[in-house]
Amino acid sequence: MDSEKINNEALQQEDTAEAVESTKPSDAEISDEAAAEDAAAEDTAQEIGESLEEKLAQAEQTAKDNYDKFLRKAAEFENFRKRTNAEKAGMYSNGVRDTVEKLLPVIDNFERAVDMSQEKESSLYKGVEMILKQLLEITASLGVEEIPALGEPFDPNVHSAVMHIEDEKCDENVVVEVFQKGYRLGDRVIRPSMVKVAN
Repeated sequence: MDSEKINNEALQQEDTAEAVESTKPSDAEISDEAAAEDAAAEDTAQEIGESLEEKLAQAEQTAKDNYDKFLRKAAEFENFRKRTNAEKAGMYSNGVRDTVEKLLPVIDNFERAVDMSQEKESSLYKGVEMILKQLLEITASLGVEEIPALGEPFDPNVHSAVMHIEDEKCDENVVVEVFQKGYRLGDRVIRPSMVKVAN
């Protein structure tokens, strides 16, 4: 009986071992599961990689857009700065021109007083001459210069002809007399020279 019991137990153990063996996955099943897990992991990695690539592409596009905006703003600012500087220079030039234009009759009168004075040694003459010299120095320091006229070819851009004479001694179209001096500030004429021109 004991041996029969032992045999039964042995058989039960064998059945249990076979049952365990039958429930164990086979090597093929294990490799299929591993392959499936690997494929799932690869798919996940690929999805993550694609997601990262998309995010990188978006970030690069955003950076490019921002850089383009920066360049545009920098160019706009540079244009604004240049325009502002040009406007400031223009305002200064216009202010000088307007002021000097108002002072020119005073300078003309001082020049006439100096030219017409008979007493060159008098203190009045010397005072008037000093004032004229000072006015001319101030206008010169502002960049104002006299337009050359006497003996120069007539230029309608800077000369205003009020008289014409026929004179064989003079070259044709040459300024022979200046009635009123002209002045300019840089390239801009403040007042043209009033002149007599030989034909």
